[in-house]
Amino acid sequence: MATDTAAARYPDGRPAAVLFDLDGTLVDTNYLHVVTWWQALRQHGHEVSMARIHRAVGIGGDRILDHLLGPARDHGADEELRTAHRVLYASWYASMPLLDGARDLLRAVAARGSRIVLASSAGAEEVAAIRAALNADDLIDAVTSAADVDATKPAPDLLHLALERAGARPGEAVFVGDTVWDVRAAARAGVPCVGLLSGGVSRAELMAAGPVTVYEDPAALLRAIDSGPLGGATPATGSRSGEAVHRADGGAHPVYGGR
Repeated sequence: MATDTAAARYPDGRPAAVLFDLDGTLVDTNYLHVVTWWQALRQHGHEVSMARIHRAVGIGGDRILDHLLGPARDHGADEELRTAHRVLYASWYASMPLLDGARDLLRAVAARGSRIVLASSAGAEEVAAIRAALNADDLIDAVTSAADVDATKPAPDLLHLALERAGARPGEAVFVGDTVWDVRAAARAGVPCVGLLSGGVSRAELMAAGPVTVYEDPAALLRAIDSGPLGGATPATGSRSGEAVHRADGGAHPVYGGR
């Protein structure tokens, strides 16, 4: 596990810590959340389109109902709604689908000496199920979940805690996430964010949120690990935040040495 001593970046510029979101970043579960939230909401008389729910995935469970139903609603059924979603979603725990390259990416990051912290807005039970699916606890230095903080993403609290548990300062870490909420939380925490398109957010929308760069999925990030931010590279002179999208075939729009 990570120590309490703040760790600087390594001499070659690699981050001392890499913080990972889970849903849509390491596991292919965003659309499972969409369907199970849709079912839970319908059970309680709320008709919310799946498109709206999908755009809200990544917001913590303490905030998503306000986002979808508005803060002025009757809050009396909120806990029943959250429980309904948890029960519906838990039916997928035994078949949690990993994204291509997810475990190998964690292995490669650990092999390069960076500490790994899972920084998720999911509940503790869900995080435990994802960890079981990843089967990579020997690579992971620390974990956070919604149970550890008062406010989840897009608040920066989870990332502040992840940095503390990694023993790193904001400029010594990189966060990998797949939603605009991840990018916004990282910005508020002062941590550069690498975006992935594997959560289903559109390329334009994710780039507009301001990540340092964007890759198709964990496998694409893995293939470029030594030429991108996880390997210590910095954006090319004159490039804008979020300008690159690295494709699954290894190609890239220019930045971080892409073609």
